[in-house]
Amino acid sequence: QVKLVESGGGMVQPGGSLTLSCVASGFTFSSYLMRWYRQAPGKEREMVAAISHDGVHTSYKDSLKGRFNISRDNAQDTVYLQMNNLKTEDTAVYYCHWPNLNYWGQGIQVTVSS
Repeated sequence: QVKLVESGGGMVQPGGSLTLSCVASGFTFSSYLMRWYRQAPGKEREMVAAISHDGVHTSYKDSLKGRFNISRDNAQDTVYLQMNNLKTEDTAVYYCHWPNLNYWGQGIQVTVSS
């Protein structure tokens, strides 16, 4: 049974940082590309970042380059999203995604507010 469990969300002030984690189970995590998505209220879900199976290659939504960093620990079956200098427009539900079979985590709320 495939499971993706996100953690690390919450509320933070503008300019702050958060690191999201996603623990995967039920498949050979180290063999697959992983992605983070987000969905803000009233908006479509959008891809935030992706990372290759070995962590060598990463890609980001253009507007997030330099502020967000995706990484993974294949020994822990975990993918991370480090978010720095957060802005109010980063407020969204963030999702971990395994694209190979289109599995999604349950989502975790990130709220950036003063």
